[in-house]
Formats: sequence, structure tokens, C-alpha cells
Amino acid sequence: MLAALALLSLAIWTHLLAFRGGFWRADQRLPRADGHHSATGVVAVVPARDEEAVVGEALRALLAQEHGNLRVVLVDDHSRDRTRAIADAVAADHPGRLTVTGTEPLPPGWTGKLWALAAGVRAARAVAPDATHILLCDADIRMEPDTLPRLLAKAEPGVEAGRLDLVSLMVRLDDRGFWGGLLVPAFVFFFQMLYPFPWVNDPRARTAAAAGGCVLVRRDALERAGGIEAIRGALIDDCTLAAAVKRAGGRIWLGLADSARSLRDNGGFDGVWNMVARTAYTQLHHSPLLLIGTLAGMALTFLVPPLLALALPLHGNGWAAAAGLAVWVAMGVAYSPTLRLYGRPIASGLLLPLVAALYSLMTVASALRHWRGRGGQWKGRVYPADGTARGG
Repeated sequence: MLAALALLSLAIWTHLLAFRGGFWRADQRLPRADGHHSATGVVAVVPARDEEAVVGEALRALLAQEHGNLRVVLVDDHSRDRTRAIADAVAADHPGRLTVTGTEPLPPGWTGKLWALAAGVRAARAVAPDATHILLCDADIRMEPDTLPRLLAKAEPGVEAGRLDLVSLMVRLDDRGFWGGLLVPAFVFFFQMLYPFPWVNDPRARTAAAAGGCVLVRRDALERAGGIEAIRGALIDDCTLAAAVKRAGGRIWLGLADSARSLRDNGGFDGVWNMVARTAYTQLHHSPLLLIGTLAGMALTFLVPPLLALALPLHGNGWAAAAGLAVWVAMGVAYSPTLRLYGRPIASGLLLPLVAALYSLMTVASALRHWRGRGGQWKGRVYPADGTARGG
């Protein structure tokens, strides 16, 4: 029995390392910009709800992009704090470049962010009618000045390479503190495992994903995909948008950012827990069977190998313990490129099984929230499976 478990875990990691797109290399990055794309018209749309702590810094960084034709539309989604007042103050300092608007009350079947994005895309047509690209950017993202030029350099690399219809960055997340350092790099690693970036970036592959904090999309590609309206009820809106663009024949690209970061304080353990528990069960299509299968798969993949190694004095099966140790070391090696991205000690990769166990608990918590009618809760709104939002 122990030997069978060891062989199964070994087979799983052999498949992951050799046949899952090299996701673990964490090597999908933006090229440096050469300034050749400065004339491309871009309008940024920023949805914001209760973002007073970060929206000012995010907007000023966006307006400081090394791109002379950028216009920005901020959509205040019924904020209950000073978000709009801060945005209005930034707009006063940048006349003609930043437009601040609001939304109508949230209708049934829409998530708040997508309702705000739809309003922003409509407003962008008036603000920048000739813009060929729309930058969808969260209100907590701080971009370095060269981020937009680099996005454009990737999207419009020249005739030989072929243009891309959607380019997205997984920005650097807040990893401060013990829990941030333990959990956040693993979140990025698991996301790459779920959506191998090389497969996302291959037009022949069906895999599609994006990171909603920073998405540059061609306006005509967005329209071919049905616009924001086509994904209006999606809780995992970024990946749903990427899938819609790819299904419509668009080419997409997703990479890891070294020039953009989230200003959102994850709040330690609770912040990461809530971030995952909000949508993890949605990712499983609210299926109890998929939940059971996912938990079993996480156990075989991450927990069985170290348990076999550490429990050698109890079971006495040297071969199973050796195989478990080898797999445990292999998963740490696979994790190391992501750890380097976040400046974390490579040895901390040996804690990946513990982190996987915590993420499994977060997934269970997500299911419990859904069953209790509190699924998808975010900033005072709850999004049950029927798509009817509750809250202001």
C-alpha cells in the first residue's frame, strides 16, 4: 500500500514537471520596451470600490506612464469611503487626462467589478474614440513608468512575430510578514500549475487565463468576444475574459510582472484566506465531486511524499520513504523559481506541503461559504450561484 502511494505521487510529479508546459520555470516575462509604440492609442479603465487607501497612488503611477497618448477613466462603484474624492483631486492635477465617473445601481446577473468595467468601456469610447487598446487596471495596482510601453511592445511586436489581442500581467502581490511570505508565493505557484503560462500563450492550446489587475486588450478583440457584457456574471472575471478572447480567435499572453505590484495589504493570514475562499469553489464549478477530487489530488501530490519520508520509523518501508523524500525535494526544486521571484529562501520550498494543506482548507472554507449563501463575498456584496448580488 505504501509503495503504491509512493509510486502514484512519483508519477504525478513526473507528469507535472515533464508534461505540464514547464509551468514551474516562471519564465514568462515582458520584454523591455524600445519606445517604438509610443503613438499607439490607449485608454485605461479603472474600476474602484472603497479604495481610498491606494487609489491615489495607483492613479498617479498610471498617469506617469511613459506613453503620451494615455487617457484614464476611473469608475467609482458606489464607494462608501473617500475613493471618489481622492480620484477627483488627482483628476484636477491632470486636466484632460483623467475622467472620473460612476455607475448606475448594480443590476441582477452582474458582478460589481464587471458592471463598473462595462460603464468604463462605454465612457472610454467618448474619452478616447480612436484608441486601439484598452488597459483594464485594478485600483490597487502601482505600475512602474515603463510598464505600459512594455505591454504594448509585447502586444505589437511587429509583422513577423504577429500581434497579440490580450496581454496580461500577474503583478507582484503583497508578501509582507510571516504569513504573506509563506502563502503568497505559493498562490502564484499554484496559479501557474492550474494555468500553465506557456499553454496560455500558445495559440494552439485551449488553456486561457489572465490576471485581472493588469490586462491590455485590443478594443476590436474585446468586441469580437462579446464585450464585458458576455462575462457579466463571472466571479473569476480575468480568466473568463481571456477564454472569451481566445475562443473568438484572439491570441493572448500572460506573464509575471517585475514592473507592477499590488498595493493591497493582504492582511496576513486572514487576507490570503479570504482572497482564496472567495472564489476557490467557483473554480470547481460548485461541484461537491470536484471538491472531493481536488482534496484527494492535493493530498496525493503534496502531503503523501513528506509523510512517507517522515514516518519511516513508524512504517519501516525504506523504499517508500526514499521515494517520498525524492518527490518532496523535487517539488521544492520546482517551487524555487517562484520563490526567487519573491526573494524568498530556496529552503522554504520544503514547506510547500504545509502550505498546500492550508490552501486545501481554504478551498473547503470556500465551499462552506457557498453552501451557507455567502459565496463570492467582496466589499459588502455577496454573489450567490444564481448571479443575484446582495449588498450595496
